[in-house]
Amino acid sequence: MNVLLVDDDVFVVAALQQKIDWNALSIEGVFTAYNVAQAREILQQHAVQILICDIEMPQGSGLELLGWIREERYAVQTIFLTNYADFNYAQKAIELQSFDYFLKPIEFDKLTLIISKAIYKAKEQQSYQEALKEGQLWKKNQRKLQEQFWRKWIHEKRPSVDAAAIAESAAEHDVSYLTSDLFTPVHLTIFPYDRSLGKEDKDLFDYALLNVLSELLDDPRFSVETIQEFRDYNWILVLKWSQASDPAAIESAFLSFIQQANKFLKSDACCCIADTAELGRVPGSIRELLQMNEDLIKKRNQIMFLAHHPLEETAYSPPDSASWEALLHQNDPAAFLNEIRGYLRNLARQGVCNASVLRQFRIDIVQLVYAYLKSREIQAHKLYSGKTHDQLFLQSLNSIEDMEKYIAYLVQTAADYHFFGDPSPTVVEEIRQYIHRHYGDDLTRASLAEIVYLNPDYLARVFKKETGVSLGTYIIQVRIKAARQLLETTSLSVYQIAAKVGYSNYSYFSKLFKQDTGWSPSDYRRAVAEGQRVLG
Repeated sequence: MNVLLVDDDVFVVAALQQKIDWNALSIEGVFTAYNVAQAREILQQHAVQILICDIEMPQGSGLELLGWIREERYAVQTIFLTNYADFNYAQKAIELQSFDYFLKPIEFDKLTLIISKAIYKAKEQQSYQEALKEGQLWKKNQRKLQEQFWRKWIHEKRPSVDAAAIAESAAEHDVSYLTSDLFTPVHLTIFPYDRSLGKEDKDLFDYALLNVLSELLDDPRFSVETIQEFRDYNWILVLKWSQASDPAAIESAFLSFIQQANKFLKSDACCCIADTAELGRVPGSIRELLQMNEDLIKKRNQIMFLAHHPLEETAYSPPDSASWEALLHQNDPAAFLNEIRGYLRNLARQGVCNASVLRQFRIDIVQLVYAYLKSREIQAHKLYSGKTHDQLFLQSLNSIEDMEKYIAYLVQTAADYHFFGDPSPTVVEEIRQYIHRHYGDDLTRASLAEIVYLNPDYLARVFKKETGVSLGTYIIQVRIKAARQLLETTSLSVYQIAAKVGYSNYSYFSKLFKQDTGWSPSDYRRAVAEGQRVLG
């Protein structure tokens, strides 16, 4: 397989040649060109499967080159490089069926993954063409039918299924399984690190994950019948034994996978392995595995066997949280988090921590933090609304580490907002600045309180205590001051100025203006124009 690099910048071409391990990608020939004309000559003389091309070049664009390639019907997977995130470029690239669109500066690790995907696509195209010639497309169809068969039983909600129904389903999908065949379902949970590719580009991450799995699960003793992601970062695999089942072989394979996930995917992983079962019992085994995933706290970078973790109810004993509450009121979030961490780690050591226990513990901690914030007149439900909170909340039952991360977020968010000290001066100054920036908006006590996550009545009391004037009076003062400046310095009509400073009702604006200045808006403008002395 060959690749062609096209860019008018010789340094970019040289970097692509040197910084990508083409041998590791099974690329035999690397051709280079510095304009569209040279690229056409190479394509006419050599079989090229992968094209990496700049879009903006002085002697013809990469889009023009791809248009020519499509006209000539060359089977080339094209990856565009560009300095500009231009929608028109991207749209044209999509129309021309380019493989990918990559913004410079080049991140070579990420580009390597994209190239490997393009190579896979090119090989798939070659295989498809060969299959067409040899009349073997039925193999592809067979794989799709097999995927559909397993998808049905992975998502089956019934607790038990008749073995005859499974055999009938296998026959309907033309899957040649015997009722005596042995299968081992595996549940895989991935925990991407904050800076891993899984947090930035899920498609590339999934591609890399499947590559690692395929390599490590290539074993003559068993075959991988299906790999399906049923929820983000949660996968079900079904392994079929070609000989007597060997749990140690699976454990060894997935221990290797965890090491590779840590190193190359920059992710933690947890593998839960079900009992090996004959075909008729596999759906039930998958159900138990999924229930295990919901009930048990996953241990990162470890393997868990369903047989070793029977699903039993664990009673929750609430902690003595009085001392923890005292730490909040003593403004000591670090000590609070240390106590939480020690408690959770102790539960894990005792083996009494499952999802049910964590869920009840989370309720207790959230109530503790919310009650503390309420005592400070803080609207916690406003403070903790948003995508970050929702994501951490959902992940908090995955593991002890995820629960610690969620609680740390609750406490740190409060600490960052100065909730562990006296918030009044900071809050009042923030509200004053907001009013000066947004005096033309619809400002109400409730809307301003939302900005600083405070109870509206409490904000009003704090504001008057710090400034000596009520919140409503302060808003009027700022608006009238802005209106006076507009009347003095612009030719806007009085109606326009009233709207600009937040008053849609002109009569009301005029009344407030006269109360503050002793003049109507029109008389005030006339007096300023005539040089009369007005109140400052």
